[in-house]
Amino acid sequence: MDDEMHEPRDNKFIPMTSITSRSGREVINDVYYYTDQIVNIAFVGYPDRGDWVLVDAGLPGAADEIVSVVEERFGEGSKPSAIMLTHGHFDHVGGLVELVKKWDVPVYAHKLEIPYLTGDKRYPEPDSGVEGGMLAKISGMYPNEPINLGDAVKPLPDDHSIPGLKDWEWIHTPGHTPGHVSFYREGDALLLSGDAFITVRQDSFYNVLMQNDEVNGPPRYLTTDWESAKESVEKLEALNPDMVVPGHGTAMQGEDLTEGLQKLVQTFDQTAKPDYGRYIEDDRQTH
Repeated sequence: MDDEMHEPRDNKFIPMTSITSRSGREVINDVYYYTDQIVNIAFVGYPDRGDWVLVDAGLPGAADEIVSVVEERFGEGSKPSAIMLTHGHFDHVGGLVELVKKWDVPVYAHKLEIPYLTGDKRYPEPDSGVEGGMLAKISGMYPNEPINLGDAVKPLPDDHSIPGLKDWEWIHTPGHTPGHVSFYREGDALLLSGDAFITVRQDSFYNVLMQNDEVNGPPRYLTTDWESAKESVEKLEALNPDMVVPGHGTAMQGEDLTEGLQKLVQTFDQTAKPDYGRYIEDDRQTH
């Protein structure tokens, strides 16, 4: 397996940060998230009960930092029972190959995402010409070569269960990528939304730096199917989540989240979907 696995060949440090970088927050006893520069990594499981699951794996070079967080929260030598991926973009799989080699644990993703995780397909290029701020303009520098996890990656079960997390379910929320998923626990209405929707204006350098809370659609420069993205937001809003831990931004809960999601659904075409961009033009030409 190790012979097949490799990181993206264009992996490199991305010079982006936020005021919450290198800090973590426990949102409930068994859910903790840590911010790696601008992206969130979630740890689901009680610190004192052994089994836990990692959700996503940060930016390139994140493995050592993730291991450090794990040892602080779960103890030295601890490892997850599995790693779950919301999707396979570079900022969610950066530490993955190194972690899988170290821990020898399975990785789960939606079956439509697996070709992008085994080197068979590469994602469309980021759209640096999309309507948006500075982080959209520099998106051409982001790594875009596919990762190869070989046979370490497995499809999430068809029954929407999550291995190692018996009270959770996965929800297919495509648009940002074909196999994007979100993770939901009905018991306390807790949602890990990945990039289906986020709580920061991700193309705004200032908002990302300051982590200004605001329910937003998926990052514009990497979203290729805006109709599906809209349907995914509608699907998640209908769950009426009480708390969200997004892929980017800070955790939100209660009325702020409910009202923000409702507004996003009502105004998606005006506020989330860009007025222009490569994937907007492609969409118009196919409809």
